[in-house]
Amino acid sequence: MWERSMKGLLSLVRRTKPSSFTYLCEKNGESLTETRDELAFFAPGMIALGSLGYGPRESQKFLSLAEELAWTCYNFYQSTPKKLAGENYFFHSGHDMSVGTSWNILRPETVESLFYLWRLTGNKTYQEWGWNIFQAFEKNSRVESGYVGLKDMGLVNTGVKDNMMQSFFLAETLKYLYLLFSPSSVISLDEWVFNTEAHPIRIVTRHDNGENLGGSDGQQKHFNRLRGRKEGRQADN
Repeated sequence: MWERSMKGLLSLVRRTKPSSFTYLCEKNGESLTETRDELAFFAPGMIALGSLGYGPRESQKFLSLAEELAWTCYNFYQSTPKKLAGENYFFHSGHDMSVGTSWNILRPETVESLFYLWRLTGNKTYQEWGWNIFQAFEKNSRVESGYVGLKDMGLVNTGVKDNMMQSFFLAETLKYLYLLFSPSSVISLDEWVFNTEAHPIRIVTRHDNGENLGGSDGQQKHFNRLRGRKEGRQADN
């Protein structure tokens, strides 16, 4: 099912001119829409994880696609005066991107993808991008009692705040930012999987048969995996 889905996904890959930003257009029936919602910015992380199920050549192809898409997602943030992404973007022939719905409500999907790419490649660039996004939150969304969204991320940015902190900012956005700068042993991707709301769920194979998941000494039991997920290739400090 995954491989069939990825074949369909590859048919939706487009690149902008002149900067060659990679994006996925949306398909509804037979019609295609040249737009991308921030809610879909989890796609680079999803594709990067899925790349581990292929042989070396195909794996690199999908990982490269994930990295190209992540670069586009990051530039959604960099393209606005406040360095925070709008809710969606449009692509037009001869133009790279333009913000559509222009509010920012502290969504997590981009930093989620940065977290996965950091864990899978060890490339510190993804930490740098995540840090820049966090700094933009600190500068523009931080208030005395927490963090709030901004109503307008367009070219004429008023900086008006919406006075709401979405629950997913704590549950997902800050969690993924924290993990982006944590050792790869913290919630190891060899032992845990995150659901769509960033809750970690321990991976249990068919052969575990409900066995006690903790060791007798209180340490977590490590599973022998047929193919463990790669973690950051650079040693943790």
